[in-house]
Formats: sequence, structure tokens, C-alpha cells
Amino acid sequence: MSDPPSSIVQPIPQPTLPERRSISLAKRFARTPITLGLIAITASVFLSQLISVELAGFDFVLVHGAKVNRAISAGEIWRIVTPIFIHVGGLHFLVNMYSLYAIGPAVERLFSSPRMLSFYLLSGITGVVFSMAFSPQPSVGASGAIFGLLGALGAFLYRNRGHFGRAGQIQLRQIVIVAVINLGLGFSQRIDNWGHLGGLMIGVLLTWVAGPQLERVEDRPRLVDQQPWSKAWPKIILVAGIIALLAFAATFSPFVR
Repeated sequence: MSDPPSSIVQPIPQPTLPERRSISLAKRFARTPITLGLIAITASVFLSQLISVELAGFDFVLVHGAKVNRAISAGEIWRIVTPIFIHVGGLHFLVNMYSLYAIGPAVERLFSSPRMLSFYLLSGITGVVFSMAFSPQPSVGASGAIFGLLGALGAFLYRNRGHFGRAGQIQLRQIVIVAVINLGLGFSQRIDNWGHLGGLMIGVLLTWVAGPQLERVEDRPRLVDQQPWSKAWPKIILVAGIIALLAFAATFSPFVR
């Protein structure tokens, strides 16, 4: 989780949406407010880290917000969420935010803004939970959440593969390759791969149970989502409850003691 995906997947074909054109930042924010909002929040946190180092001589945000197993088991439960928004160094921050900017808009426009936000946060939290259960090392970074979006896109393409044709198959293959390469790099380097794996798995699961189900309706010119947000959110709440139980179980891991 301390390092982001090293490759970026281009936005997938969107037959239900008009072709993209060059648009202003204001219009882009109106289209994908969650993606740009998450980038803005993460940038603000990173700026506060820099200010803390400059004024206090140490990174207050990192010290009190990183995933530290013993601190979480001692009751500092905010550390299950805060690592998603904390980064170590400019390169770590920039690559993660570029990855989010590349992947996030496709997820947000296809899944809806509320669903994209819930998937991002739950993927990031699950990444922290997996890291806590299987790794004793402290970690931070948005890459677990980004892997969740990557898994969500892959599961969406596979589940709705009949509507995207060969272009969708190519994009799905690219997503699988990117995920495998980055997980492989994680095992070969000092990277919190458990955070990546946890985010990826929950992104796939969430999409499978609560993601868009596209169908072509005869009297509609575009594909129709048979599982919109109004039908999806109870299932997302259920998955969130399961993640909470996993977080509690993770506190009994030998890596937490």
C-alpha cells in the first residue's frame, strides 16, 4: 500500500455516454466531483504533512495517522481510514494521484458518484485491514483504494462483456495484466502488497454484488443499469459490515501483538 500501481489503465469504452471532448475544469468537476474531490482532499493532507515537517520538524500527520498495528489494537481506530490519504514523499503522492485521475473518472461515470466513493473508501479500508492482518510493517497510501477501482473496472467489464465487444475484451486484458504486474512487483520489492491485494479483492466483490448491471431495453436508445444506486446501497452496507468484522478479527493477528 505504500506504493501505487506502476501502470495506468486508459478509460474503458463507454457506449452509454457521449464521446469525450476537451472540457473546462469546472465542467470536469461537475462530471466527476468525487474523483477530483478525493484528489483535492489528499493533496490538502499532503500539504499539511509538508507544513508539519517545516514547522514542527516531524510529520505529525504521518506519525498519528499511519497504519501501525499496535496503535490500532490499542484503540486508535481512525488509523484504519487515515492511511488512505497519507503519502510518503512527493513521488508516492504524485503517482497515486495520477493513477486516481486516470482510473477514477471512468469508474465514477459508469458506477455513479456515490457508488464510486463507497467503493474507493471500502477498498482502501480493506487494504489497511489486510495489511494489519498479514504485515507487521507500518504503511500508508491510496494504492489499496486505487487497486479497488482497478478491480471494479475489471469486474464490470467481465460482467457486462456482452455489451462492449472486442474493445471491452482488450481493456479487460489490460486491466488483468496491470494488476498481475503490479502485484508481482510488490512481492519483489518492499511494498505492502497485502494492502493492494485486499483493495483489489473487495473492488471485485463490491462490483459483483452491487455494481452496474447493464441491459439493453428496446424502447431506450442507451444501455440501462438494472442495479442503480437505489438498489445497490443496501448491499454495500452489508459488505461494509463484513469488512468491520474482518477488521475486528485482524486485531487478533500475530502481527498485531
